Amino acid sequence: MTMSATAKEVYSQQFNTVLENDAASRCLEGFKKGLPPVLAVLDDKGRYVGMISRRSVLRTRLDLTRTKVKSLMTVAPEVSLGDSLSRIAKLMINSGVRQLPVMDKGRIVGFITDEAVIHSVVSGEWGSNPVQSIMTRAPHTVEANRSVGAVMGLMREFGISHVPVMDKGKLVGLVSIQDILESIYYPPVRMGNQDVAGEQLNSLALAAKGIMNSPVITVEPKKILRDCEALMHNHDISCLCVLDGDRLVGVVTKLDFLEPISQLETPERRLTVQFGIKDVDVSPDQQQFMMQEFDGFVRRFQEAFQLGTLFVYMKSHRGTSMRGTPMVHCRLQFRTTRGNFFAASEGWGIEPTFKVALDRLERRLLRSKELLGYNPRYAKDYLRKIGLPEEEE
Repeated sequence: MTMSATAKEVYSQQFNTVLENDAASRCLEGFKKGLPPVLAVLDDKGRYVGMISRRSVLRTRLDLTRTKVKSLMTVAPEVSLGDSLSRIAKLMINSGVRQLPVMDKGRIVGFITDEAVIHSVVSGEWGSNPVQSIMTRAPHTVEANRSVGAVMGLMREFGISHVPVMDKGKLVGLVSIQDILESIYYPPVRMGNQDVAGEQLNSLALAAKGIMNSPVITVEPKKILRDCEALMHNHDISCLCVLDGDRLVGVVTKLDFLEPISQLETPERRLTVQFGIKDVDVSPDQQQFMMQEFDGFVRRFQEAFQLGTLFVYMKSHRGTSMRGTPMVHCRLQFRTTRGNFFAASEGWGIEPTFKVALDRLERRLLRSKELLGYNPRYAKDYLRKIGLPEEEE
Protein backbone atom coordinates (compact mmCIF):
# COMPACT_ATOMS: atom_id res chain seq x y z
CA MET A 1 0.00 0.00 0.00
CA THR A 2 1.04 3.61 -0.57
CA MET A 3 -0.38 7.05 0.05
CA SER A 4 -2.68 6.52 -2.95
CA ALA A 5 -4.58 3.96 -0.86
CA THR A 6 -7.99 4.86 0.51
CA ALA A 7 -10.12 3.58 3.35
CA LYS A 8 -11.57 0.97 1.01
CA GLU A 9 -8.23 -0.86 0.82
CA VAL A 10 -7.35 -0.90 4.51
CA TYR A 11 -10.52 -0.88 6.63
CA SER A 12 -11.78 -3.91 8.51
CA GLN A 13 -15.14 -5.24 7.40
CA GLN A 14 -15.33 -7.55 10.41
CA PHE A 15 -16.63 -5.99 13.60
CA ASN A 16 -19.07 -6.72 16.38
CA THR A 17 -22.08 -4.72 17.52
CA VAL A 18 -23.88 -3.94 20.76
CA LEU A 19 -27.22 -2.25 21.49
CA GLU A 20 -27.23 1.18 23.11
CA ASN A 21 -29.56 0.06 25.91
CA ASP A 22 -27.59 -3.09 26.72
CA ALA A 23 -25.64 -3.30 29.95
CA ALA A 24 -22.05 -2.19 29.34
CA SER A 25 -20.90 -5.58 30.63
CA ARG A 26 -22.10 -7.03 27.30
CA CYS A 27 -19.23 -5.17 25.63
CA LEU A 28 -16.59 -7.35 27.28
CA GLU A 29 -17.64 -10.38 25.27
CA GLY A 30 -17.73 -8.38 22.04
CA PHE A 31 -14.04 -7.48 21.89
CA LYS A 32 -12.42 -10.34 20.00
CA LYS A 33 -8.78 -10.88 19.07
CA GLY A 34 -8.15 -10.06 15.42
CA LEU A 35 -10.98 -7.50 15.27
CA PRO A 36 -10.70 -3.73 15.73
CA PRO A 37 -10.79 -2.84 19.47
CA VAL A 38 -14.14 -1.12 19.04
CA LEU A 39 -17.84 -2.02 18.84
CA ALA A 40 -20.54 -0.42 16.70
CA VAL A 41 -23.47 0.77 18.85
CA LEU A 42 -26.93 0.27 17.34
CA ASP A 43 -30.33 1.59 18.41
CA ASP A 44 -33.41 -0.63 18.84
CA LYS A 45 -34.05 -0.39 15.07
CA GLY A 46 -30.57 -1.60 14.16
CA ARG A 47 -29.28 1.80 13.07
CA TYR A 48 -25.72 2.87 13.82
CA VAL A 49 -25.64 5.60 16.49
CA GLY A 50 -22.06 5.55 17.80
CA MET A 51 -19.13 3.43 18.89
CA ILE A 52 -17.55 2.19 22.08
CA SER A 53 -13.85 1.40 22.39
CA ARG A 54 -12.17 -1.24 24.47
CA ARG A 55 -10.15 1.48 26.17
CA SER A 56 -13.24 3.38 27.32
CA VAL A 57 -14.66 0.22 28.86
CA LEU A 58 -11.41 -0.68 30.61
CA ARG A 59 -10.94 2.84 31.98
CA THR A 60 -14.37 3.40 33.42
CA ARG A 61 -14.90 2.97 37.14
CA LEU A 62 -18.63 2.50 36.73
CA ASP A 63 -20.35 -0.79 37.50
CA LEU A 64 -20.65 -2.27 34.01
CA THR A 65 -23.68 -4.39 34.99
CA ARG A 66 -25.63 -1.25 35.91
CA THR A 67 -24.29 1.08 33.22
CA LYS A 68 -25.95 1.39 29.82
CA VAL A 69 -23.81 1.19 26.71
CA LYS A 70 -25.01 4.60 25.52
CA SER A 71 -23.46 6.30 28.57
CA LEU A 72 -19.98 5.16 27.43
CA MET A 73 -20.64 5.62 23.71
CA THR A 74 -18.60 7.98 21.51
CA VAL A 75 -19.87 9.73 18.39
CA ALA A 76 -16.80 9.76 16.14
CA PRO A 77 -16.14 11.40 12.76
CA GLU A 78 -17.32 9.17 9.92
CA VAL A 79 -15.10 7.98 7.08
CA SER A 80 -16.20 7.17 3.53
CA LEU A 81 -14.68 4.39 1.44
CA GLY A 82 -12.98 6.89 -0.88
CA ASP A 83 -11.31 8.99 1.82
CA SER A 84 -7.52 9.24 1.60
CA LEU A 85 -5.32 7.99 4.41
CA SER A 86 -4.00 11.52 4.87
CA ARG A 87 -7.51 12.84 5.51
CA ILE A 88 -8.27 9.95 7.86
CA ALA A 89 -5.10 10.68 9.84
CA LYS A 90 -6.24 14.31 10.18
CA LEU A 91 -9.66 13.18 11.45
CA MET A 92 -8.02 10.93 14.03
CA ILE A 93 -5.77 13.74 15.26
CA ASN A 94 -8.50 16.38 15.38
CA SER A 95 -11.03 14.15 17.14
CA GLY A 96 -8.65 12.26 19.42
CA VAL A 97 -10.34 9.02 18.30
CA ARG A 98 -8.07 6.35 16.82
CA GLN A 99 -10.76 3.98 15.46
CA LEU A 100 -13.22 5.55 13.04
CA PRO A 101 -16.42 4.12 11.54
CA VAL A 102 -16.49 3.60 7.77
CA MET A 103 -19.85 4.44 6.22
CA ASP A 104 -21.33 3.61 2.82
CA LYS A 105 -24.75 4.86 1.71
CA GLY A 106 -25.74 5.73 5.26
CA ARG A 107 -24.86 2.41 6.87
CA ILE A 108 -21.77 1.27 8.74
CA VAL A 109 -19.61 -1.20 6.83
CA GLY A 110 -16.54 -1.41 9.08
CA PHE A 111 -13.87 0.43 11.06
CA ILE A 112 -10.46 1.82 10.24
CA THR A 113 -7.79 2.02 12.95
CA ASP A 114 -4.65 4.07 13.43
CA GLU A 115 -2.62 0.87 13.13
CA ALA A 116 -4.16 0.13 9.72
CA VAL A 117 -3.38 3.63 8.44
CA ILE A 118 0.20 3.57 9.73
CA HIS A 119 0.88 0.04 8.47
CA SER A 120 -0.41 0.92 5.01
CA VAL A 121 1.67 4.07 4.64
CA VAL A 122 4.95 2.61 5.97
CA SER A 123 4.58 -0.23 3.45
CA GLY A 124 5.30 2.34 0.74
CA GLU A 125 8.24 4.61 0.01
CA TRP A 126 7.67 6.79 3.07
CA GLY A 127 8.35 3.80 5.33
CA SER A 128 12.03 3.83 4.27
CA ASN A 129 12.65 7.10 6.14
CA PRO A 130 14.58 6.88 9.43
CA VAL A 131 12.69 7.14 12.70
CA GLN A 132 14.71 10.23 13.61
CA SER A 133 12.72 12.10 10.94
CA ILE A 134 9.50 11.88 12.96
CA MET A 135 10.51 11.13 16.56
CA THR A 136 9.90 13.53 19.42
CA ARG A 137 13.38 14.74 20.31
CA ALA A 138 14.70 15.39 23.83
CA PRO A 139 11.65 13.81 25.49
CA HIS A 140 10.64 14.62 29.04
CA THR A 141 12.01 12.00 31.43
CA VAL A 142 11.81 11.13 35.11
CA GLU A 143 14.37 9.65 37.49
CA ALA A 144 13.67 6.11 38.72
CA ASN A 145 13.20 7.23 42.33
CA ARG A 146 10.78 10.04 41.54
CA SER A 147 7.18 9.41 42.52
CA VAL A 148 4.35 8.23 40.34
CA GLY A 149 2.70 11.54 41.21
CA ALA A 150 5.63 13.36 39.57
CA VAL A 151 5.17 11.23 36.44
CA MET A 152 1.49 12.18 36.33
CA GLY A 153 2.47 15.84 36.70
CA LEU A 154 4.70 15.60 33.62
CA MET A 155 1.96 13.89 31.63
CA ARG A 156 -0.56 16.53 32.61
CA GLU A 157 1.70 19.54 32.00
CA PHE A 158 2.99 18.49 28.59
CA GLY A 159 0.07 16.38 27.33
CA ILE A 160 2.18 13.24 26.90
CA SER A 161 1.22 9.59 27.43
CA HIS A 162 4.65 7.96 27.92
CA VAL A 163 7.58 8.96 30.16
CA PRO A 164 11.01 7.28 29.94
CA VAL A 165 12.53 6.41 33.33
CA MET A 166 16.22 7.16 33.86
CA ASP A 167 18.80 6.05 36.42
CA LYS A 168 22.19 7.81 36.42
CA GLY A 169 21.70 8.90 32.83
CA LYS A 170 20.70 5.47 31.56
CA LEU A 171 17.28 4.41 30.29
CA VAL A 172 15.87 1.77 32.65
CA GLY A 173 12.13 1.77 31.98
CA LEU A 174 9.04 3.39 30.52
CA VAL A 175 5.81 4.45 32.24
CA SER A 176 2.58 4.92 30.25
CA ILE A 177 -0.81 6.28 31.22
CA GLN A 178 -2.10 2.73 30.98
CA ASP A 179 0.51 1.58 33.52
CA ILE A 180 -0.71 4.21 35.98
CA LEU A 181 -4.35 3.34 35.42
CA GLU A 182 -3.76 -0.38 35.90
CA SER A 183 -1.39 -0.05 38.86
CA ILE A 184 -2.91 2.85 40.78
CA TYR A 185 -6.47 3.59 39.79
CA TYR A 186 -7.90 0.34 38.50
CA PRO A 187 -6.20 -2.44 40.49
CA PRO A 188 -7.79 -5.93 40.68
CA VAL A 189 -11.05 -6.03 42.61
CA ARG A 190 -10.34 -6.57 46.32
CA MET A 191 -12.42 -8.35 48.89
CA GLY A 192 -13.85 -6.33 51.73
CA ASN A 193 -14.53 -2.64 52.20
CA GLN A 194 -11.20 -0.84 52.11
CA ASP A 195 -10.23 2.80 51.84
CA VAL A 196 -9.53 2.79 48.11
CA ALA A 197 -8.97 6.57 47.90
CA GLY A 198 -6.39 6.38 50.69
CA GLU A 199 -4.64 3.54 48.92
CA GLN A 200 -4.45 5.59 45.71
CA LEU A 201 -2.86 8.52 47.53
CA ASN A 202 -0.27 6.20 49.07
CA SER A 203 0.34 4.58 45.68
CA LEU A 204 1.07 7.96 44.07
CA ALA A 205 4.05 8.24 46.41
CA LEU A 206 5.53 5.03 44.99
CA ALA A 207 8.72 5.34 42.97
CA ALA A 208 8.31 5.30 39.19
CA LYS A 209 10.53 2.23 39.02
CA GLY A 210 7.82 0.36 40.92
CA ILE A 211 5.34 0.46 38.02
CA MET A 212 7.56 0.98 34.97
CA ASN A 213 7.91 -1.46 32.08
CA SER A 214 11.40 -2.89 31.80
CA PRO A 215 13.35 -3.72 29.72
CA VAL A 216 12.29 -1.13 27.16
CA ILE A 217 11.95 -1.89 23.44
CA THR A 218 14.42 0.51 21.78
CA VAL A 219 15.57 1.41 18.27
CA GLU A 220 18.45 3.38 16.77
CA PRO A 221 17.83 6.79 15.13
CA LYS A 222 18.44 5.37 11.64
CA LYS A 223 15.99 2.48 12.04
CA ILE A 224 13.47 2.83 9.22
CA LEU A 225 9.84 3.57 9.97
CA ARG A 226 8.65 0.30 8.43
CA ASP A 227 10.71 -1.73 10.90
CA CYS A 228 9.67 0.45 13.84
CA GLU A 229 5.99 -0.06 13.02
CA ALA A 230 6.55 -3.81 12.84
CA LEU A 231 8.21 -3.77 16.29
CA MET A 232 5.30 -1.85 17.81
CA HIS A 233 2.80 -4.24 16.24
CA ASN A 234 4.63 -7.43 17.22
CA HIS A 235 5.11 -6.32 20.83
CA ASP A 236 1.62 -4.72 21.07
CA ILE A 237 3.04 -1.40 22.27
CA SER A 238 2.41 2.20 21.26
CA CYS A 239 5.78 3.79 22.07
CA LEU A 240 9.43 3.12 21.22
CA CYS A 241 12.45 4.78 22.82
CA VAL A 242 15.19 5.90 20.45
CA LEU A 243 18.79 5.42 21.64
CA ASP A 244 21.99 6.70 20.07
CA GLY A 245 24.45 4.37 21.77
CA ASP A 246 23.40 4.56 25.43
CA ARG A 247 21.94 8.05 25.10
CA LEU A 248 18.18 8.58 24.91
CA VAL A 249 17.56 10.96 22.00
CA GLY A 250 13.84 10.57 21.36
CA VAL A 251 10.60 8.64 21.57
CA VAL A 252 8.16 7.71 18.84
CA THR A 253 4.46 7.02 19.35
CA LYS A 254 1.56 6.30 17.04
CA LEU A 255 0.72 10.01 17.14
CA ASP A 256 4.23 10.78 15.84
CA PHE A 257 3.40 8.56 12.85
CA LEU A 258 -0.05 10.05 12.26
CA GLU A 259 1.02 13.70 12.28
CA PRO A 260 3.35 13.53 9.24
CA ILE A 261 0.95 11.16 7.46
CA SER A 262 -1.73 13.82 7.79
CA GLN A 263 0.58 16.25 5.95
CA LEU A 264 1.67 14.01 3.08
CA GLU A 265 -0.95 15.38 0.74
CA THR A 266 -0.36 19.07 1.46
CA PRO A 267 -0.83 20.59 -2.03
CA GLU A 268 1.26 23.72 -1.61
CA ARG A 269 4.21 24.97 0.39
CA ARG A 270 2.53 26.72 3.26
CA LEU A 271 2.07 26.65 7.02
CA THR A 272 -1.18 25.15 8.26
CA VAL A 273 -2.82 24.55 11.63
CA GLN A 274 -4.75 21.58 13.01
CA PHE A 275 -6.72 21.64 16.26
CA GLY A 276 -7.33 18.76 18.65
CA ILE A 277 -9.86 19.89 21.27
CA LYS A 278 -11.00 17.81 24.26
CA ASP A 279 -13.52 18.83 26.93
CA VAL A 280 -13.29 22.47 25.85
CA ASP A 281 -16.13 24.53 24.40
CA VAL A 282 -14.62 26.91 21.84
CA SER A 283 -16.85 29.80 20.77
CA PRO A 284 -16.68 31.34 17.26
CA ASP A 285 -15.00 34.44 18.75
CA GLN A 286 -12.36 32.33 20.49
CA GLN A 287 -11.74 30.37 17.30
CA GLN A 288 -11.36 33.62 15.36
CA PHE A 289 -8.89 34.91 17.98
CA MET A 290 -6.70 31.81 17.67
CA MET A 291 -6.78 31.95 13.87
CA GLN A 292 -5.78 35.62 13.92
CA GLU A 293 -2.86 34.78 16.21
CA PHE A 294 -1.88 31.96 13.87
CA ASP A 295 -2.09 34.25 10.84
CA GLY A 296 0.42 36.55 12.54
CA PHE A 297 2.62 33.55 13.28
CA VAL A 298 2.49 32.57 9.59
CA ARG A 299 3.49 36.05 8.44
CA ARG A 300 6.57 35.95 10.67
CA PHE A 301 7.76 32.42 9.85
CA GLN A 302 6.35 31.46 6.43
CA GLU A 303 9.53 32.50 4.61
CA ALA A 304 11.83 30.49 6.86
CA PHE A 305 9.83 27.26 7.14
CA GLN A 306 7.67 27.32 3.98
CA LEU A 307 6.04 23.94 4.71
CA GLY A 308 4.80 22.76 8.08
CA THR A 309 1.85 22.24 10.38
CA LEU A 310 1.13 23.62 13.82
CA PHE A 311 -0.74 21.01 15.85
CA VAL A 312 -2.73 22.55 18.70
CA TYR A 313 -3.88 20.16 21.44
CA MET A 314 -6.16 21.77 23.99
CA LYS A 315 -8.09 20.29 26.90
CA SER A 316 -9.70 21.52 30.11
CA HIS A 317 -9.27 20.21 33.62
CA ARG A 318 -12.73 19.06 34.57
CA GLY A 319 -14.17 20.66 37.67
CA THR A 320 -11.40 23.29 37.83
CA SER A 321 -12.55 26.83 37.11
CA MET A 322 -12.25 30.38 38.42
CA ARG A 323 -15.37 32.52 38.27
CA GLY A 324 -16.71 30.31 35.51
CA THR A 325 -13.50 30.36 33.47
CA PRO A 326 -12.04 26.85 33.02
CA MET A 327 -8.40 25.93 33.55
CA VAL A 328 -7.05 25.00 30.12
CA HIS A 329 -3.94 23.08 29.07
CA CYS A 330 -2.54 23.89 25.63
CA ARG A 331 0.24 21.94 23.92
CA LEU A 332 1.76 23.04 20.60
CA GLN A 333 3.73 20.85 18.24
CA PHE A 334 5.19 22.57 15.16
CA ARG A 335 6.38 20.01 12.59
CA THR A 336 8.41 21.49 9.76
CA THR A 337 10.99 20.58 7.13
CA ARG A 338 13.59 22.20 9.38
CA GLY A 339 12.73 20.21 12.50
CA ASN A 340 10.07 19.79 15.16
CA PHE A 341 9.42 22.32 17.93
CA PHE A 342 7.27 22.13 21.06
CA ALA A 343 5.73 24.41 23.67
CA ALA A 344 2.99 24.22 26.30
CA SER A 345 1.10 26.40 28.75
CA GLU A 346 -1.62 26.13 31.33
CA GLY A 347 -3.92 28.88 32.52
CA TRP A 348 -7.41 30.28 32.88
CA GLY A 349 -9.31 30.66 29.63
CA ILE A 350 -8.70 29.67 26.04
CA GLU A 351 -7.33 32.91 24.53
CA PRO A 352 -4.65 33.77 27.12
CA THR A 353 -3.48 30.15 27.41
CA PHE A 354 -3.13 29.79 23.64
CA LYS A 355 -1.34 33.13 23.38
CA VAL A 356 1.20 32.20 26.08
CA ALA A 357 1.88 28.82 24.43
CA LEU A 358 2.35 30.44 21.02
CA ASP A 359 4.65 33.07 22.52
CA ARG A 360 6.80 30.32 24.11
CA LEU A 361 6.92 28.49 20.80
CA GLU A 362 8.07 31.65 18.99
CA ARG A 363 10.87 32.18 21.52
CA ARG A 364 12.10 28.65 20.93
CA LEU A 365 11.99 29.16 17.19
CA LEU A 366 13.84 32.47 17.33
CA ARG A 367 16.74 31.03 19.32
CA SER A 368 16.93 27.74 17.40
CA LYS A 369 19.96 26.94 15.28
CA GLU A 370 17.63 25.85 12.45
CA LEU A 371 16.24 29.38 12.17
CA LEU A 372 19.44 31.29 12.91
CA GLY A 373 21.24 29.21 10.29
CA TYR A 374 18.61 30.26 7.76
CA ASN A 375 18.81 33.98 8.53
CA PRO A 376 20.74 35.66 11.41
CA ARG A 377 18.19 38.50 11.54
CA TYR A 378 16.01 36.23 13.69
CA ALA A 379 18.53 36.72 16.51
CA LYS A 380 17.54 40.39 16.58
CA ASP A 381 13.87 39.43 16.63
CA TYR A 382 14.56 37.23 19.64
CA LEU A 383 16.37 40.02 21.51
CA ARG A 384 13.45 42.37 20.87
CA LYS A 385 10.96 39.74 22.03
CA ILE A 386 12.66 39.23 25.39
CA GLY A 387 13.12 42.97 25.86
CA LEU A 388 16.92 43.23 25.45
CA PRO A 389 18.58 45.94 23.37
CA GLU A 390 20.08 44.92 20.05
CA GLU A 391 23.83 44.99 19.67
CA GLU A 392 25.01 48.22 18.09
CA GLU A 393 26.70 47.90 14.70
